[in-house]
Order: sequence, then C-alpha cells, then structure tokens
Amino acid sequence: MNILEKIVSVKQKEVSNKKIIYPIKKLEKSSLFKRKTFSLVKKIRSSHTGIIAEFKCKSPSKGVINNTALIEKVVKDYESAGVSGISILTDQHFFSGKNENLKKSRSIVSIPILRKDFIIDEYQIIESKSIGADVILLIAGILSKNQISNFSKLSKSIDLEVIIEIHNEFEIDKITENLDIDIVGINNRNLQTFIVDYNRCLSLSSKISNSYVKIAESGINDINHILKLKKQGFEGFLIGEFFMKKKDPGKICKYFIESLSKKIELNEIG
Repeated sequence: MNILEKIVSVKQKEVSNKKIIYPIKKLEKSSLFKRKTFSLVKKIRSSHTGIIAEFKCKSPSKGVINNTALIEKVVKDYESAGVSGISILTDQHFFSGKNENLKKSRSIVSIPILRKDFIIDEYQIIESKSIGADVILLIAGILSKNQISNFSKLSKSIDLEVIIEIHNEFEIDKITENLDIDIVGINNRNLQTFIVDYNRCLSLSSKISNSYVKIAESGINDINHILKLKKQGFEGFLIGEFFMKKKDPGKICKYFIESLSKKIELNEIG
C-alpha cells in the first residue's frame, strides 16, 4: 500500500463511524449549514497575489511541522496579511487536523475557508458545509469520473465551491465539459510517494481550460516561482508548509504577500 491508499483505507472506516455518530439529518441542523458562503473564486480574481494560506501541523512526509501554533492566532493573522482564502486540514490520523479547527476559524475570519481532506463519500460534503467550509477539495486520483460529477453537483446544490486537484495528464481526462467545478488545482506533490516536482504545474497548465481558475499547490515558497506561474495562467497559490514551519506563520505570510505584491507591481511597470 502506498501512502494515498493507506489514507483512503483509514478514511473509509472513519466515515462509516461518523455516519452513525453524526447522521446527515443532524449535520443539516447545524447553525452553519444555512449560512451564505464566501466565494474563493471571487476573492482570488479580485486579488493581486492570490495566496491561499494553509494551517497544517503535520504531514505523512514531513512528520510534525508545527505543534505550537494556535489556530485562532494563525487564521486571524493570515486574514490580516491579505490572503485570498485559508485552507484547513481536517484529517486527524495523518495530518493532526480536526473539524473543530475549521469551526473555530469560521467564527474568527470572514474570508473563504477550504476544507482540506480526502473526500470519498457524499457524507463528507454535507459535513463540510455543517462545519463552516466554503470550498471543498476533490482529489482526482482517488475518485472516478462519476464520483467527481456527483460530488460536484451535490456541493453546488449546497453553495460550496469545488476545487478538483490533479497530479498528472491521466487525471485531466476526469475534467469533463459539463463538470460543475470552479477551480482546478495542480499539485506538485505525487500523492503516492509525496515527492514534490516543481515543474508539474508548468507542464500541465496549458492542458487545462482557461475557463477555470487555476491554482498551484505544494512546494511553493519562492516569489520568482510564483511570477513564472502567473505568466502560465495561474491565479491562486496554496502555501502551507513554508508558513507553518516558522514560529509565527502569520508574520511570514504577511511579509511574503507584501514582497510578492511589490514584485508584481514592478513587473507590471517594467
């Protein structure tokens, strides 16, 4: 079993248990279920920099990244830094995430929140809305074309935006014309091995329709790299580890966005 297969196997058991403890009817009664969501697409499109900052304490490839950062402080600081959105890991077993982190964040910030998890069941989509998410992530590598179509339709019916994440050319075939998705994320990280290939975004970008907002994910930590990606049509950039491995993630994020903004302005003037 590779890492991704292990994650999916654990997730299946987890979802089965949750369905018993928190049935869908209970989730739909959550006070957050009826709220009007914030649009990540609009936020990215109106932003100069398009940074989506992530709260991630641990990963299977890096182990513990930051076990002292307080979710309340980090998300508030990210918002003050001018991010387009915040990504929150909710997978507990492999990433030390939890739904509670997303719920807390929703009460603190007024910008889009992406629920970052391994969605394999419609139940998790209803759950995402009930805990305050605005956007969900569908990973093409673990879902069939049919699942992606059904999951995205359900998401849109409850006012959630959808990011479909791809890692290779084969997965691009799962993006069909009538698919109800908003954003295509290209992940530089191979989810089977967790190895990062910095050229993946650049090589796959031209194969994806410009009708979608394109975001680059994983291993992004360099302003010049972002400028190169922007030239290839990327509008959003998901950054987690680079911020989270520092003692004060929000402060680093603020400095990064300020520096990037200046560089973009200089490039535009030049």
